[in-house]
Amino acid sequence: MMPDLPLDQLRTLLAVVDEGTFDAAAAALHVTPSAISQRVKALEQRTGRVLLMRSKPVRPTESGEVLVRLARQVARLERDAFAELGLSGTGEPTRVTVAVNADSLATWFLPVLSRVPPASRLYFELRREDEDHTAALLREGVVMAAVTSSPDPVPGCSVRALGRMRYLPVAAPDFAARHLTGPMAEALLRVPVVVFDRRDDFQDGFVRRLTRGHGGASALRHYVPTSEGFVEAVAAGLGWGLVPEAQADPLLRAGRLVGIAPDRSVDVPLYWQQWKLDSPALAQVAETVTATAAGALRT
Repeated sequence: MMPDLPLDQLRTLLAVVDEGTFDAAAAALHVTPSAISQRVKALEQRTGRVLLMRSKPVRPTESGEVLVRLARQVARLERDAFAELGLSGTGEPTRVTVAVNADSLATWFLPVLSRVPPASRLYFELRREDEDHTAALLREGVVMAAVTSSPDPVPGCSVRALGRMRYLPVAAPDFAARHLTGPMAEALLRVPVVVFDRRDDFQDGFVRRLTRGHGGASALRHYVPTSEGFVEAVAAGLGWGLVPEAQADPLLRAGRLVGIAPDRSVDVPLYWQQWKLDSPALAQVAETVTATAAGALRT
């Protein structure tokens, strides 16, 4: 027989993870630290798993992430049920947590927020993360939905295709004239490049495809960890980079950027993943995201 999971123990586990310490969770739940410890220990005994790493801040184990996600989903369903029953007290708005990559935030995603009807009383907590890593936040239960580059659903989540974001390899005109006069594949192995952060291997992958696996982008690289800053760094001539089409087009028309490999654009498919919950708030956000993406991304 499967063990039942008492709601007070799930809420306690979630409070510890969100607050970071047993003492802070105790203050948030208005109980003693000893009660917090006993509830967590009881839940670990019920599941036969260690659920928390007793670090500072406290972190869930892989098993703990499963129950944290469950706790967040239960809390979401409770709030929706109370709202439908007219028992939501002060009528507090619904918080929707979403992980979004920086380039989507800078180009097409923010209009989603303004298109959700005000009567829905939704407010958003956005977590900026690379599209290759947003699924991890879903898996950990940190967010309810995410824009990802993976078509494989996180356990307990549904997935739908949004479209493709196109990136153009570009550089400032002076930079191109100074550094990119020879064969492009060879030049990109040695000239300065702009990358987002140390996890960003997008430019490296582009060069590997261009050189048929003979090497990534140059070691001469500038790290610029904002989408808008990245584009400005390329336009300022610090290096070349792959820029979203929506951001590159106006600068190409203005002569601030030039294409360095016009026939070598890169399309990144994007997907919307969200918890499998019968939640009116999530359903409304999903429909708005899908409609906005249809008008902004390539099919």
